[in-house]
Amino acid sequence: MKKRIAVFASGFGSNLQALIDYNRTGDLNGDIVLVFSNNKDAYALRRAEENKIKAVFMDPSEYDTREEYDSKIIELLEKEKIDLVVLAGYMFVLSPGFISRFKNRILNIHPSLLPSFKGAHGIKDAFDYGVKVTGVTVHFADEGLDSGPIILQEALNINQDESLEDLEEKIHKIEHKIYPLAVKYFCEDRLKIEGRKVKILDKNNKK
Repeated sequence: MKKRIAVFASGFGSNLQALIDYNRTGDLNGDIVLVFSNNKDAYALRRAEENKIKAVFMDPSEYDTREEYDSKIIELLEKEKIDLVVLAGYMFVLSPGFISRFKNRILNIHPSLLPSFKGAHGIKDAFDYGVKVTGVTVHFADEGLDSGPIILQEALNINQDESLEDLEEKIHKIEHKIYPLAVKYFCEDRLKIEGRKVKILDKNNKK
């Protein structure tokens, strides 16, 4: 049975679009049935509507605590029978209760080679630091900041004459390539967590 996927996004939603496009041609072995946002103006919500995916906005200012807000989101996800939560530019830190409820069923993507350059500005931080190599990481989300077990990484060289904008474009291309793969591996039950390490099992014999 195909996995039921919810994508969380706060902004433009280019990684959401990459997942939608991949599913047209590559088959995630899952269905994106819900797009959720904490931002009513998120373009990701429009992408969902254009692709006939249920789009839901919930205003966090209407709730007294983050825990109360996340509790309502959990109710929504349970109603939709969600198997996997995919964070795609979701700019809220999830509460410990939410992480616990969906333990090992939340994926996140980060625009650096973790554990380097955690946080909201991974591309710029790496660029400003002057590293010669950076990249993209897909990982399971846990209670820490960009600290969960790593599923996939891809590196790229930073050329000395390129701009931050050039680097951002290259990073986004990698994101759009490897995030759908990680989601596909999850939906095919091919990800096995062993401590901090994630093994990608063979598709045919799952070992």
